[in-house]
Parts: sequence; structure tokens; C-alpha cells
Amino acid sequence: MLKPIFLENDKLLIHPFRPEDLQRFEQLTQDIFSILSDDHTLKFIPGKRLHSLEEAAAFLKTMVINYHAGLNYIHFITDKQLNKVVGIIDLISPTVAKAHYQIDHYPFFIEFYLSGFASGCYIMTEILPAVIDNLLRQGIPSIGAVVNRKNIAARKVLERAQFTYKEPFDAVQDFYETT
Repeated sequence: MLKPIFLENDKLLIHPFRPEDLQRFEQLTQDIFSILSDDHTLKFIPGKRLHSLEEAAAFLKTMVINYHAGLNYIHFITDKQLNKVVGIIDLISPTVAKAHYQIDHYPFFIEFYLSGFASGCYIMTEILPAVIDNLLRQGIPSIGAVVNRKNIAARKVLERAQFTYKEPFDAVQDFYETT
């Protein structure tokens, strides 16, 4: 099992679900719903859309269980001044990837989502390299990412985090990887 990632700068805190987050479960649910129902956030990944607070609560509960089962390792990007989750980083295990993808090898996969209002603020550009370094230091041999070819911002974020283009993934997405 991976060790939780805790990174902090003057504006942001990257963290997993913590015991103290139980007391703010409703707020986390609202924050997640805000992110995963935002049209700007979901422009290139409409299949991730949540349609209700109930779906957001179920998503959060599932992610907490999956974390402890070693399936997905979700971390939150919290704006310290607003005390609000403005983004999500999800590290998907090879076991889960095998259940969803038909590819030659199965690395861990990373997905990230930012609230529409937080886009363009270079949040992911700043924090993703540190997150990736932390994961690689923990012994993960490689991390993959799938990105829509039209999502130029996400491609740039991946490239700045030392991901390289590997091959087409499907008709609209490409596979990137870092080691």
C-alpha cells in the first residue's frame, strides 16, 4: 500500500481523506460535486459527471474504501484560504486499470480534476511534479495518464511533470507515461 501524500505550500494542501475530514464530510461532498459537475472541468471527460449530491457522497465513500483496499489513492487539493477542496488527484492501481483497459502493460494511472474557477491558475503545473516525485520515490516503477488530444492544458501539465507521449490510446485520447 502506498503511503499517503501530504504536500503543502502557502496556498494549497494536498492530502488524502483524513480522520478530521469525517467532521466535514458534507462540505467535502459539496466540494466534490462542485468539481465533478462543472462544465469546464468535464469538457474533455463528460463520463466523470456527477448528477447529485447523493452521487458525490457515494463517490467519496467509495474512494475512501478503495484507498484502504489499495485500488485507488484519492488525494484532495485544498485551498487553505477558502478551506475548500478545489481539485482531486486520483492514482488508479494496475488492478483497477486491468478491469477497464486493454493495453500491453498496466502501470498506475493518474487522473486529476480542478474546479473551473481554479483552472488557469497553474495549480497542477506546480503540484503535479512533486506528487509524481513522491510516488516514484515510493517505488512505483511507472505512472501512466490518458488525455484527450484536444486537452492542450492537460497535455502541457503532464509534459512539465516529465510524462512523455507513448502512443494513441483510442480514437480521441493519447497515452503518456513517466518512470
